[in-house]
Amino acid sequence: MDPVRAAGGRPGPARHRPGPPGPGDDGGGAPSARGAESSRLDDDGPRASQRPVLLDGPAPRGGRRIHGRPLPPPGRRRAAGGRHPLLAHRRGPPRRGPDLRPAVIAFPNTALPAFSSQEFLRLIENYGLSGTWGWTFATNAQVWSPGLYRLLGLQPDSVRPSYALLLSLVHPDDRASLDTPDQVRQDGTLRSHVFRVIRPDGTMRILSSRGEVYVTPEGQPRNAAGMIMDVSERETLSRISMIEKQREHALAQQARIFTCSNRVVPFVEYPADLVSLAGLTRQDLLDNWLAHVVPEEWSRWLEETPRLLGTGKPFITRPTLKLVDGERARFRYTVVPVYESDGSLSSWTAAITPMETHMAASGGELQQGLEQNLDGGHLRAARALLGWSMMELAQASGLSFSTVRRLEDNGEATASRSRHAAAAALRAAGIRFSLLDGNTIAVAKL
Repeated sequence: MDPVRAAGGRPGPARHRPGPPGPGDDGGGAPSARGAESSRLDDDGPRASQRPVLLDGPAPRGGRRIHGRPLPPPGRRRAAGGRHPLLAHRRGPPRRGPDLRPAVIAFPNTALPAFSSQEFLRLIENYGLSGTWGWTFATNAQVWSPGLYRLLGLQPDSVRPSYALLLSLVHPDDRASLDTPDQVRQDGTLRSHVFRVIRPDGTMRILSSRGEVYVTPEGQPRNAAGMIMDVSERETLSRISMIEKQREHALAQQARIFTCSNRVVPFVEYPADLVSLAGLTRQDLLDNWLAHVVPEEWSRWLEETPRLLGTGKPFITRPTLKLVDGERARFRYTVVPVYESDGSLSSWTAAITPMETHMAASGGELQQGLEQNLDGGHLRAARALLGWSMMELAQASGLSFSTVRRLEDNGEATASRSRHAAAAALRAAGIRFSLLDGNTIAVAKL
C-alpha cells in the first residue's frame, strides 16, 4: 500500500514582523531585549489552511495521489445521497459496504496561531530556571524579563533593572571576571560566563550568561540582549565530581589505593593511575585482563576469579602485580556486586590496596555492595553482639517489626532499602562489617 500523505489547502504565508524596539530605540537596528523574540506568527485566528485536514488513502489508479481537503463545517458533513463530501471526488462507482480504512485528522504546521515565540519564552521562564534581558546604550535603559527577576530573587516593582544592580549581586570572588559596563557599551565585549550570585535572602545560585551586542551600520555598539540560566545543580555536581577525581588521584599517587567499577567481568577497565603504575596501556588489559599480574599466577586467577564472580557475592583476592621498573607487590582486591532495585546485577566495584594497607568499606558503591549481601545470619549475629531484640533493631532503624523479621528470614530483595537502614543502625551502634578472604563477611563490635 502506498504511504499516505497529508495535504491541506495551501498554507498562507507567515508574515514576519521585527521584534519591538527597546526602550529609547527608534525602531532600527537590533532588537532590544524585550527582547529575545525576533519574529512571530500573526495571531489572526485559524485560516482555511489551519483547519484539520483528512488524510486520504492510497493513490488511485494512474499513480496520482488524492490530496486532503479542509474538513467542512459540521452542518455540511454530508452531501446528497449520504456520501461524505470529501469522498465525492473519488473515481468510479461508490464503494459497496462501509469504508473500513481509518480516517486520520491532522493539523498543518501553521495551525498553532496562539503560540508565538513570546508565549514559548514565558512558558520556559515559568519553570524558574531562565531569564532574559536587553540594554539600549543610547538611553542606558534596560529591560529584564519576569524570569530574570525570579532568578535574582528580586521583585519587579521594587528595583530598576541595571547592569550595576546585577554586578552588585555577583559573588565578590566572581565579580572581577565579568565584563565591565564600559567594555559592553564601548567595546562591544560580551563574553559568556558562569558566576555565583547571592540573593537578597542570602541564598546562593550559580548562573550561566550568554548574550550578544548589536551594532549600527557604522560598527558602533547600539544595544545588547542576552539570556541567563540557573545551572546550580549542574555546577554543583561537576564540582563534586572534580573533588572526587582529585581525591582518587591523591590516594593513587600517595598510597597506591585505587577504586573502580565495571559492568563487564573480569575487569578490563582500571583507573588510569593503576594502568600507569603497571607500565601498561588500556589496550594491553583489553587484550589480556591479567596483563598486570605476574605470569606465574595467571593460571591460578584464571580459575579462581570466574568461580568467585559466579557466586554473585563479595570476595577478596590477593594477586601479585608487576609494576614499572620490575617491581613486584601484592595487592588486596576487595570486590563487591552492586544490584539494581529490581534485583538485577548493576556492576562490580573493587577497592585495590597494598597488602599492608587496610581499607574498610566506608561509603559509596563498595559499602552499598557489601550491605546488599548481608543476610539474616549477619543481622542476627550483629544483634547478638549488641544484645538487641528484633524490636530494638526495628526501633533503631525506623523499620517495622515485620520488616526486620523478613530481613532475618531472607525474605527481602537484595537491593532493599530496608537492608541498608538496618545496617546503618547497626553501624551507628558500633557494629562493623568487613570482608575476609574469599567471600566471607565478618561481623564485629568495635
